[in-house]
Amino acid sequence: MYGELMQPLRWEYRPDRLRAPALICAFKGWNDAADAASTALSFVGAALGGRRFATIDPEEFYDFQATRPQVKLVDGETREIVWPAVELFEIRVPRAPRDLVLLAGAEPSFHWRAFTGVIVELAEVLGTQMVVTLGALLADVPHTRAIAVTGLASDRALVTRLDLARSSYEGPTGIVGVLHAGCHNAGLPTASLWAAVPHYIAATPNPKAALALVRKLEGLVGVAIDASSLETAAEEYERQVNLAVQSDPDVQAFVERLEQAAESSEEENRLGSLPSGETIARDLQRFLRQRDGGDS
Repeated sequence: MYGELMQPLRWEYRPDRLRAPALICAFKGWNDAADAASTALSFVGAALGGRRFATIDPEEFYDFQATRPQVKLVDGETREIVWPAVELFEIRVPRAPRDLVLLAGAEPSFHWRAFTGVIVELAEVLGTQMVVTLGALLADVPHTRAIAVTGLASDRALVTRLDLARSSYEGPTGIVGVLHAGCHNAGLPTASLWAAVPHYIAATPNPKAALALVRKLEGLVGVAIDASSLETAAEEYERQVNLAVQSDPDVQAFVERLEQAAESSEEENRLGSLPSGETIARDLQRFLRQRDGGDS
Protein backbone atom coordinates (compact mmCIF):
# COMPACT_ATOMS: atom_id res chain seq x y z
CA MET A 1 0.00 0.00 0.00
CA TYR A 2 2.67 2.47 1.03
CA GLY A 3 4.72 1.74 -2.09
CA GLU A 4 1.73 2.53 -4.33
CA LEU A 5 1.03 5.82 -2.54
CA MET A 6 4.61 7.10 -2.40
CA GLN A 7 6.62 5.75 -5.30
CA PRO A 8 9.75 7.90 -4.68
CA LEU A 9 9.92 6.73 -1.06
CA ARG A 10 12.29 3.81 -0.50
CA TRP A 11 11.61 2.05 2.81
CA GLU A 12 14.42 0.20 4.58
CA TYR A 13 11.94 -0.67 7.30
CA ARG A 14 8.76 0.93 8.61
CA PRO A 15 8.93 2.34 12.13
CA ASP A 16 5.92 1.54 14.28
CA ARG A 17 4.48 2.85 17.52
CA LEU A 18 6.18 6.25 17.35
CA ARG A 19 4.89 8.43 20.18
CA ALA A 20 3.36 11.73 18.96
CA PRO A 21 6.30 12.16 16.58
CA ALA A 22 7.64 15.51 15.43
CA LEU A 23 9.09 15.57 11.90
CA ILE A 24 12.13 17.87 11.75
CA CYS A 25 13.44 18.88 8.32
CA ALA A 26 16.55 20.68 7.08
CA PHE A 27 18.02 21.00 3.59
CA LYS A 28 21.48 21.95 2.37
CA GLY A 29 21.61 24.79 -0.11
CA TRP A 30 19.74 28.09 -0.35
CA ASN A 31 17.97 27.61 3.00
CA ASP A 32 21.16 26.72 4.88
CA ALA A 33 23.45 29.72 5.30
CA ALA A 34 26.79 28.72 6.83
CA ASP A 35 25.49 25.12 7.04
CA ALA A 36 23.73 26.06 10.28
CA ALA A 37 20.43 24.23 9.72
CA SER A 38 21.93 21.02 8.32
CA THR A 39 24.57 21.01 11.07
CA ALA A 40 21.88 21.39 13.74
CA LEU A 41 19.85 18.51 12.30
CA SER A 42 22.80 16.16 11.90
CA PHE A 43 23.94 16.99 15.45
CA VAL A 44 20.52 16.09 16.84
CA GLY A 45 20.58 12.80 14.92
CA ALA A 46 24.06 11.90 16.17
CA ALA A 47 23.39 12.98 19.77
CA LEU A 48 20.15 11.00 20.06
CA GLY A 49 21.11 7.94 18.03
CA GLY A 50 19.03 8.40 14.89
CA ARG A 51 18.41 5.30 12.78
CA ARG A 52 17.76 5.58 9.04
CA PHE A 53 14.54 3.92 7.89
CA ALA A 54 13.88 5.38 4.42
CA THR A 55 15.19 7.54 1.58
CA ILE A 56 13.54 9.49 -1.20
CA ASP A 57 14.67 8.50 -4.69
CA PRO A 58 16.41 11.53 -6.25
CA GLU A 59 15.67 10.73 -9.91
CA GLU A 60 12.73 13.09 -10.48
CA PHE A 61 13.74 15.79 -8.01
CA TYR A 62 17.42 16.59 -8.63
CA ASP A 63 19.53 18.11 -11.39
CA PHE A 64 22.58 15.85 -11.21
CA GLN A 65 24.75 18.50 -12.87
CA ALA A 66 24.01 20.82 -9.94
CA THR A 67 23.94 18.16 -7.21
CA ARG A 68 26.34 15.58 -8.55
CA PRO A 69 26.51 11.93 -7.46
CA GLN A 70 29.74 10.85 -5.81
CA VAL A 71 32.09 7.99 -6.69
CA LYS A 72 33.10 5.89 -3.69
CA LEU A 73 35.71 3.15 -3.48
CA VAL A 74 34.58 -0.02 -1.71
CA ASP A 75 37.37 -2.17 -0.25
CA GLY A 76 39.82 -0.05 -2.24
CA GLU A 77 38.78 -1.67 -5.54
CA THR A 78 35.11 -1.51 -6.52
CA ARG A 79 33.70 1.86 -7.53
CA GLU A 80 30.23 2.65 -6.25
CA ILE A 81 27.98 5.57 -7.22
CA VAL A 82 26.41 7.37 -4.26
CA TRP A 83 23.39 9.32 -5.48
CA PRO A 84 22.16 12.44 -3.71
CA ALA A 85 19.17 11.52 -1.60
CA VAL A 86 16.87 12.70 1.12
CA GLU A 87 17.30 10.50 4.18
CA LEU A 88 14.80 9.83 6.97
CA PHE A 89 15.77 8.81 10.50
CA GLU A 90 13.73 7.79 13.51
CA ILE A 91 14.72 8.68 17.07
CA ARG A 92 13.12 7.07 20.11
CA VAL A 93 13.27 9.34 23.16
CA PRO A 94 11.69 7.38 26.05
CA ARG A 95 11.99 10.15 28.66
CA ALA A 96 10.54 12.85 26.40
CA PRO A 97 6.88 13.45 25.54
CA ARG A 98 7.45 12.51 21.90
CA ASP A 99 9.70 10.69 19.46
CA LEU A 100 11.39 12.37 16.51
CA VAL A 101 11.69 11.81 12.78
CA LEU A 102 14.51 13.65 10.99
CA LEU A 103 14.54 14.47 7.28
CA ALA A 104 17.87 15.58 5.77
CA GLY A 105 19.07 16.21 2.24
CA ALA A 106 19.95 18.80 -0.38
CA GLU A 107 17.31 21.22 -1.63
CA PRO A 108 15.67 19.55 -4.66
CA SER A 109 15.91 21.09 -8.12
CA PHE A 110 12.55 20.04 -9.60
CA HIS A 111 8.91 19.26 -8.81
CA TRP A 112 8.73 20.94 -5.43
CA ARG A 113 4.98 20.44 -5.08
CA ALA A 114 5.27 16.71 -5.78
CA PHE A 115 8.24 16.51 -3.39
CA THR A 116 6.25 18.28 -0.70
CA GLY A 117 3.34 15.93 -1.33
CA VAL A 118 5.55 12.91 -0.64
CA ILE A 119 6.68 14.39 2.68
CA VAL A 120 3.17 15.41 3.73
CA GLU A 121 1.87 11.93 2.96
CA LEU A 122 4.76 10.35 4.86
CA ALA A 123 4.03 12.59 7.85
CA GLU A 124 0.39 11.49 7.84
CA VAL A 125 1.33 7.80 7.57
CA LEU A 126 3.65 8.12 10.57
CA GLY A 127 1.05 9.93 12.65
CA THR A 128 3.14 13.09 12.86
CA GLN A 129 1.87 15.60 15.41
CA MET A 130 4.12 18.49 14.36
CA VAL A 131 6.35 19.37 11.41
CA VAL A 132 9.35 21.62 12.11
CA THR A 133 11.56 23.11 9.42
CA LEU A 134 15.02 24.53 10.15
CA GLY A 135 16.70 27.22 8.10
CA ALA A 136 19.46 29.82 8.24
CA LEU A 137 19.73 33.14 6.45
CA LEU A 138 22.42 35.76 5.87
CA ALA A 139 21.94 39.00 7.80
CA ASP A 140 23.69 42.24 8.73
CA VAL A 141 24.50 40.99 12.22
CA PRO A 142 27.84 40.88 14.10
CA HIS A 143 29.28 37.52 15.12
CA THR A 144 29.81 38.84 18.66
CA ARG A 145 26.07 38.90 19.43
CA ALA A 146 23.78 36.05 20.37
CA ILE A 147 22.27 34.41 17.30
CA ALA A 148 18.74 35.66 16.66
CA VAL A 149 16.23 32.93 15.80
CA THR A 150 13.04 34.03 14.07
CA GLY A 151 10.05 31.78 13.86
CA LEU A 152 6.74 31.04 12.22
CA ALA A 153 4.16 28.66 13.65
CA SER A 154 0.63 27.60 12.89
CA ASP A 155 0.02 28.07 16.63
CA ARG A 156 0.92 31.67 17.46
CA ALA A 157 1.21 30.77 21.14
CA LEU A 158 4.32 28.74 20.26
CA VAL A 159 6.07 31.85 18.94
CA THR A 160 5.29 33.69 22.17
CA ARG A 161 6.19 30.77 24.45
CA LEU A 162 9.58 30.25 22.80
CA ASP A 163 10.33 34.01 22.76
CA LEU A 164 10.91 33.96 19.02
CA ALA A 165 11.29 37.10 16.96
CA ARG A 166 8.44 36.96 14.47
CA SER A 167 9.57 36.90 10.86
CA SER A 168 8.14 39.58 8.55
CA TYR A 169 10.06 38.36 5.49
CA GLU A 170 8.49 38.63 2.04
CA GLY A 171 10.30 37.57 -1.11
CA PRO A 172 11.84 34.49 -2.76
CA THR A 173 11.59 31.27 -0.82
CA GLY A 174 13.17 27.83 -0.86
CA ILE A 175 11.93 24.31 -0.29
CA VAL A 176 11.71 25.01 3.46
CA GLY A 177 9.09 27.72 2.85
CA VAL A 178 7.18 25.56 0.36
CA LEU A 179 7.19 22.57 2.72
CA HIS A 180 6.05 24.71 5.64
CA ALA A 181 3.13 26.03 3.59
CA GLY A 182 2.25 22.56 2.22
CA CYS A 183 2.09 21.02 5.68
CA HIS A 184 0.03 23.93 6.99
CA ASN A 185 -2.43 23.55 4.09
CA ALA A 186 -2.74 19.83 4.86
CA GLY A 187 -3.75 20.62 8.43
CA LEU A 188 -0.48 19.52 10.02
CA PRO A 189 0.72 21.74 12.91
CA THR A 190 3.89 23.44 11.72
CA ALA A 191 6.75 25.58 12.96
CA SER A 192 9.72 27.07 11.15
CA LEU A 193 12.91 28.20 12.89
CA TRP A 194 15.44 30.47 11.14
CA ALA A 195 18.85 31.49 12.46
CA ALA A 196 20.40 34.78 11.31
CA VAL A 197 24.11 34.36 10.53
CA PRO A 198 26.71 37.09 9.78
CA HIS A 199 26.96 37.56 6.03
CA TYR A 200 30.69 38.35 6.14
CA ILE A 201 31.62 34.83 7.29
CA ALA A 202 28.96 32.92 5.36
CA ALA A 203 31.40 30.50 3.73
CA THR A 204 32.48 29.07 7.08
CA PRO A 205 30.20 26.54 8.84
CA ASN A 206 28.73 28.28 11.87
CA PRO A 207 28.33 26.03 14.94
CA LYS A 208 27.12 29.00 17.01
CA ALA A 209 24.07 29.37 14.76
CA ALA A 210 23.54 25.60 14.74
CA LEU A 211 23.58 25.62 18.55
CA ALA A 212 20.97 28.40 18.64
CA LEU A 213 18.68 26.30 16.43
CA VAL A 214 19.20 23.21 18.59
CA ARG A 215 18.31 25.13 21.76
CA LYS A 216 15.12 26.56 20.25
CA LEU A 217 14.23 23.13 18.88
CA GLU A 218 14.57 21.63 22.37
CA GLY A 219 11.94 23.97 23.73
CA LEU A 220 9.67 23.44 20.75
CA VAL A 221 9.54 19.63 20.75
CA GLY A 222 10.25 19.01 24.44
CA VAL A 223 13.35 16.87 23.90
CA ALA A 224 16.55 17.55 25.86
CA ILE A 225 19.83 17.25 23.93
CA ASP A 226 23.35 17.15 25.35
CA ALA A 227 24.96 19.85 23.23
CA SER A 228 28.18 20.28 25.20
CA SER A 229 30.37 19.37 22.22
CA LEU A 230 28.49 21.84 20.02
CA GLU A 231 28.88 24.50 22.72
CA THR A 232 32.65 23.89 22.71
CA ALA A 233 32.71 24.15 18.91
CA ALA A 234 30.73 27.40 19.06
CA GLU A 235 33.16 28.91 21.58
CA GLU A 236 36.17 27.92 19.49
CA TYR A 237 34.48 29.27 16.35
CA GLU A 238 33.90 32.66 17.97
CA ARG A 239 37.48 32.74 19.25
CA GLN A 240 38.87 32.04 15.79
CA VAL A 241 36.62 34.65 14.16
CA ASN A 242 37.64 37.24 16.76
CA LEU A 243 41.32 36.60 15.97
CA ALA A 244 40.70 36.92 12.24
CA VAL A 245 38.71 40.15 12.68
CA GLN A 246 41.33 41.71 14.97
CA SER A 247 44.03 41.04 12.39
CA ASP A 248 42.37 43.36 9.85
CA PRO A 249 41.54 46.96 10.92
CA ASP A 250 39.04 47.43 8.08
CA VAL A 251 37.10 44.31 9.00
CA GLN A 252 37.26 45.25 12.69
CA ALA A 253 35.80 48.69 11.92
CA PHE A 254 33.05 47.05 9.86
CA VAL A 255 32.13 44.69 12.70
CA GLU A 256 32.06 47.60 15.16
CA ARG A 257 29.58 49.40 12.90
CA LEU A 258 27.39 46.29 12.88
CA GLU A 259 27.56 46.17 16.68
CA GLN A 260 26.50 49.81 16.92
CA ALA A 261 23.61 49.18 14.53
CA ALA A 262 22.56 46.16 16.60
CA GLU A 263 22.60 48.26 19.79
CA SER A 264 20.49 50.95 18.12
CA SER A 265 18.00 48.35 16.89
CA GLU A 266 17.73 46.80 20.35
CA GLU A 267 17.14 50.25 21.87
CA GLU A 268 14.42 50.98 19.32
CA ASN A 269 12.77 47.64 20.11
CA ARG A 270 12.84 48.44 23.82
CA LEU A 271 11.31 51.87 23.21
CA GLY A 272 8.80 50.36 20.85
CA SER A 273 7.62 48.03 23.58
CA LEU A 274 6.76 50.97 25.89
CA PRO A 275 3.04 51.67 26.30
CA SER A 276 1.54 54.45 24.20
CA GLY A 277 0.55 57.83 25.61
CA GLU A 278 -3.12 56.86 25.31
CA THR A 279 -2.53 53.71 27.34
CA ILE A 280 -0.70 55.63 30.08
CA ALA A 281 -3.45 58.28 30.23
CA ARG A 282 -6.17 55.63 30.37
CA ASP A 283 -4.43 53.79 33.21
CA LEU A 284 -3.86 57.04 35.09
CA GLN A 285 -7.53 57.97 34.79
CA ARG A 286 -8.53 54.52 36.03
CA PHE A 287 -6.20 54.92 39.02
CA LEU A 288 -7.65 58.35 39.86
CA ARG A 289 -11.23 57.08 39.64
CA GLN A 290 -10.36 54.17 41.93
CA ARG A 291 -8.63 56.49 44.41
CA ASP A 292 -11.52 58.98 44.43
CA GLY A 293 -13.99 56.16 44.92
CA GLY A 294 -11.94 54.86 47.82
CA ASP A 295 -11.76 58.29 49.47
CA SER A 296 -15.52 58.80 49.29
